[in-house]
Amino acid sequence: MDLLIWSGASLSLMGLAGLMLCIFQVWKARRSGLDDEALRAAVARVVPWNMAALGLSVIGLMLVILGIFLGGS
Repeated sequence: MDLLIWSGASLSLMGLAGLMLCIFQVWKARRSGLDDEALRAAVARVVPWNMAALGLSVIGLMLVILGIFLGGS
């Protein structure tokens, strides 16, 4: 069950890194002084990546919980 826990933790960390990347991309777009339409377009391009990173993090956390649940005696 250790493999399940560690693989879930690595998936969660990859998802967290993806979320941080999305935050930095939107922050960079906001600081660049784009007009409203261009800023909306930039944020709209980041939303699918944000959802994918969040989903990856959730799957990783579910694997960690499953590994702890199955590994306990």
